Amino acid sequence: MSYGYGGGGGRRGRRGGRGHRDGSRERWERGGGGGSRGNSSEFDPDRGGGGQRDRPPPHLKGREIGLWYARYGAVRRKQADRRSRAVVQMDEAREQHITKLLNSVQNDQLGLERGCRDERASTSDSWQTAARDNEPPDKWDEEDQEEEVAKPVIKDKDLEFLHQEVVRDRSLDDYLKRDLQSKKSDAKYKEMLVRELVTLINSNRVLVVSGETGCGKTTQVTQFILDDYINRGMGSMCRVVCTQPRRISAISVAERVAAERAESVGNGNSCGYQIRLQSRLPRRQGSILYCTTGIILQWLRSDPLLSSISHLVLDEIHERNLQSDVLLIIVKDLLNLRDDLKIILMSATLNAEKFSQYFDNCPMIHIPGLTFPVEEFLLEDIIEMTRYRPQNQDRRPSWKRGFWQGRNSRPEKEEKEAEYKESWPCYARTLQGRYSDTTIEALEILDRDEKIDLDLILALIRYIVLNEEEGAILVFLPGWDNISTLNDLLMAQQMFRSDRFVIIPLHSLMPTVNQTQVFKRPPPGVRKIVIATNIAETSITIDDVVYVIDGGKIKETNFDTSNNISTMMAEWVSLANAKQRKGRAGRVCPGKCYHLYNGLRASLLDAYQLPEIMRTPLEELCLQIKILKLGSIGRFLEKALDRPTEQAVSLAIKNLTELNALDQRENLTALGFHLARLPVEPHIGKLILFGALLGCLDPVLTIAASLSFKDPFFIPLGKEKMADMRRKVLSKNSKSDHLTIVNAFQGWEDAKQRGGRYEREFCWDNFLSANTLQMLQNMKGQFAEHLMHAGFVSSKDPKDPKSNVNSGNEKLIKAVIVAGLYPKVAMIRPSHSKKRPGVKVYTQADGKVCIHPKSVNAEETEFNYTWLIYHLKMRTSSIFLYDCTEVSPFSLLFFGGDITIQKDEDQETIAVDQWIVFRSPARIAHLVKSLKKELDSLLQDKICNPAPVDWQNRQSKDCAVITAIIDLITTQEKPTGSNRGYGRTWASAPRGEHVYFNDEDDDDDD
Repeated sequence: MSYGYGGGGGRRGRRGGRGHRDGSRERWERGGGGGSRGNSSEFDPDRGGGGQRDRPPPHLKGREIGLWYARYGAVRRKQADRRSRAVVQMDEAREQHITKLLNSVQNDQLGLERGCRDERASTSDSWQTAARDNEPPDKWDEEDQEEEVAKPVIKDKDLEFLHQEVVRDRSLDDYLKRDLQSKKSDAKYKEMLVRELVTLINSNRVLVVSGETGCGKTTQVTQFILDDYINRGMGSMCRVVCTQPRRISAISVAERVAAERAESVGNGNSCGYQIRLQSRLPRRQGSILYCTTGIILQWLRSDPLLSSISHLVLDEIHERNLQSDVLLIIVKDLLNLRDDLKIILMSATLNAEKFSQYFDNCPMIHIPGLTFPVEEFLLEDIIEMTRYRPQNQDRRPSWKRGFWQGRNSRPEKEEKEAEYKESWPCYARTLQGRYSDTTIEALEILDRDEKIDLDLILALIRYIVLNEEEGAILVFLPGWDNISTLNDLLMAQQMFRSDRFVIIPLHSLMPTVNQTQVFKRPPPGVRKIVIATNIAETSITIDDVVYVIDGGKIKETNFDTSNNISTMMAEWVSLANAKQRKGRAGRVCPGKCYHLYNGLRASLLDAYQLPEIMRTPLEELCLQIKILKLGSIGRFLEKALDRPTEQAVSLAIKNLTELNALDQRENLTALGFHLARLPVEPHIGKLILFGALLGCLDPVLTIAASLSFKDPFFIPLGKEKMADMRRKVLSKNSKSDHLTIVNAFQGWEDAKQRGGRYEREFCWDNFLSANTLQMLQNMKGQFAEHLMHAGFVSSKDPKDPKSNVNSGNEKLIKAVIVAGLYPKVAMIRPSHSKKRPGVKVYTQADGKVCIHPKSVNAEETEFNYTWLIYHLKMRTSSIFLYDCTEVSPFSLLFFGGDITIQKDEDQETIAVDQWIVFRSPARIAHLVKSLKKELDSLLQDKICNPAPVDWQNRQSKDCAVITAIIDLITTQEKPTGSNRGYGRTWASAPRGEHVYFNDEDDDDDD
C-alpha cells in the first residue's frame, strides 16, 4: 500500500497582530464562515486578499481583522488536513486478484439464500439478527438448549456444586449429628448458636441481619443455619450458599469458618468456596459454600430456580454493587416460584431498613458488635494536637480550581457544597473559645483546597509514634498517587527509615507477595504503617491495627450519560465508609480514628455511596438480563431497589444495538447471544470472537484477559521510571499497550518453561506480577473453553495450532483489536510545542484528550499512522485514554463502521463512519467496500453457525476472502515513507492542520 502525507508549507497568519504562533487557540468554527471553502476572496489563502497572500484586506478594521484571521486559519487548516490524509492504494497484481475473487464469490451467490443474513443490511459492521423463521431469539435459544442435550455434555466446573439432587439421606444425617457433637468438645469450635436468629430464619422466608464490622455475622449466621439442621436430624437437606462481593472475601471467610469448625476448607468437608476459575468445594449435602455474586448469576442461566439451594445468604448488600442489586431483583421474583427457599440479607446497620421495605417489610435482627471502643477525632482536633500549619496552599479561586481539576459533580453534590459554603462562617464562630485562633486559621486555609494534605498526615503519624502506645497505623487514601507520595514523604524522614518501622503500601497495583506482609505482626518494638485504599475497609482484616487515619476521600467512578464518558474523582466518603474505617481500629484493644474533615463536613456526608447501578455503564448488565430471559430491560430495571435513569438504560440499549448485540426489538442477535455467554463486557467479547475466527487466538485471549481483569505490571515505589522503561522495551516499538502485554506474557511463558528461577528473574526484571500472569493464563483457558463449547474453535487449548495460524501477524492482531473495540478511535496530530513535544490526541466526541501516562504511547513522538484504538476513556484531572494501540487505514476500513465513498472537491476519498477519511482512487475504494461487504457476510454466517475456519482449504470462499484481507493488511500498508520518520513528514506540513477538533484550551504553543 502506498501510504503517505502530502507536504505543505507556508507560515501561519498571525492573529490580530498579537503574535500567537499557534492559531489553534482560535475556535475553528468561529466567524460564521469558518466552514466555507474559500468562497469569498477575502478568506481564500490561495488567491489572497487585499494584495498580500496572508494579510487581511486593507479596508478591514479592529474586530473584523480578528474574524478574518479566524476564518482564514480555518480554511488553511482544512486544506492542510485534506493534503495530509493517508492514501489507501493497492498494487496492480492484488487489485486484479481481488477483482477476480469478488467476481467469483458473487457468481457463486447467485440464486442462493444467505442463511442468517438480512438482505437489507448495509455494508457496515452488519451483525443482524438471525431470522430463524421470524422467531425471537428467546425462542430459538430454547431450541439450542434442546439440541445441546443430544451432544456430549462437557462438565462446567462452575456448575458442579449447583447440579445436585437433594434427597434426604438418613445415614448422612446421623453422621453429621455425631460429627457436630464431637466438635462441640473441641476448643477450636465456637458454639454461638443464637436461638432467636434460627427461629426467625425458620419461620420467615426473608430475613435482614444487620450488624457492625466485627460482629461475626458473615462467619456465624451460615453456621447457625447448618448446625440447626444437623441438630434436628435433617443435615442432608441443608445447602447454604453465601455470596461475597470480592474474591478475596469468599476465600478468607471460608477459611475462617473451616478453621472454627476444626476442618480444612473444601475437600468434602462442611465449608468451601467457589470463585471464578478457582474452587475448593465442600460436601454435596449438609454444607456451606461461599462464592462471588457472579457465580450465582452464572448458575441462574443453568437453573433459574436454584433448585438445589436451601438457603441463599446475600452478604455485604449495603455496598450496593451492580451484581448484588441485580440479584436482589431476581431473588425477589424467585420467591414467587419457590416456597421452600430461604433468603438471608446481611447488611451494615445504616440502611438495613431499606432492604426490609424492599422485601415487603420482612423482619430484621441486629447483631451487636464485638469490637473495642474507638475514640474519634475530627480535623480541628488533629490540628490542635499536632499544631500543624499548612504550607504552599493553592490560592486560586475555588471555581477555577474546580475547572482545572476537571470537576463534573452531580447536582446533588453541588447543592451540598453550596450548603457547606453558606454554613461555614457560622460553624467557624462555634469553634471560637474551644480551639486556638491559629487552629481555626489553619482550618480555613485547608478548607480552600480539596486535595488531601499529605504533610498533615505525615505530621499526624509522627504525633502518634511519639505520643501514643504501640499498635499498627492504617492510613486510608483514595488512590495510588497519594499512596506513593506519602510513602516518599515518610522515607525522606530519617526516623521512618530505621528498622523500627515497617511501611506497607496496599493497592491492587502492588505485587500480591508484598500485600501478604500486611497480615503479619511485626516483632515487639517495631511499628507497622499500612497505607491503603478502601480495599482495607471490608475485604481484608488487619488484626493489629489500633490507629486509623481516614483521609476522608474515596475514588468514585461515575458515568456521564450525556457525554458517554466515565469519570473517576476523589469524592468525600460516605458515613458508611467512615464507620467501616473507624471499625478497623478496635479489633484487639481500644483504638483511635482520625478523620481528615471538620465537624461541618461530617454533618453533610451522604449516608452511603450512590449505588453502582446508577453510576456505571449498563451494557454488560443488559446482556445478562436478556440471556437470563428476564424480559424487557427497562421493565426489569424498574424493579430495582434504586432504578438507573431512563437515559442510562436507553444509552446502553443504543450501544448494544450499534454493536449488533441487540436487534431493533431488543432481542438478542446471534452475536449478542455469544457475547452474553462470555464472562466479559461486550466489546471484549467481540474481540475474543474475532480472534477465534481470524486464527490469532492465543495473543487475542491474552489481551482480552488483561482488559477484563488487569494488566500484569505493578508499580514499585521509587522505581516508576525504570518500570516505564521496561514496559517500553517490552513493547518492541509496536506502539501498542495491548501488544506490550502479549510480549510480556509470552516472555513469562518462555521463562517459566526454563524453570522457577528464570520465571522469578523475568518477573523481577520487568516489574511483572507472577500471580496476575497466572490468573490471566487461567482466564485464557476459560475463554477458550467457552469458544469450544460454542463451536468457534476445535480445542480448549488457547495455543492449539489450528486456532493460531495467524498469531505471528502483528498487523492482523491490531486489526482484530479494531474489530473488538471500535468505535473507540482517536486521531493523532503533531504537536509543535517546545515545552511538550510529541503529539496531540483527539476523539470525535471530546476534542483534545490525553494518553494515560502509564501507556507506552504516552511520550511517543513518531507514529506510523494517525489513528489510535483505545479500551477506556476516563475523566480524572483530564480526559485520559487507557490501553491504546496505533492502527492502520485498512484495519479501520475492514473492521470499523460504515464505508462511504465520496469526492471532496478534487480529491477522491473513502471514509469510515464519515469522519475517518482517507484518499483513495474510486476504483480501489469500490473494491475495498465490496470486499468488506463479503467479509461482513462471511463473519455473520460464522456467528450464526459457529465453525472454525478451514485454513487448509485455500479454495473455500471463507478462506479466500479472509486471506485476501489479511494479505492487504499485512503487505499493502507501509508506514509513512520508509526512508523518513513520521515526525519529519509532519514537520513539513502546515501547523495546526486538522479540521475536526477544537484546540482552544491548549496552552502549550511556546
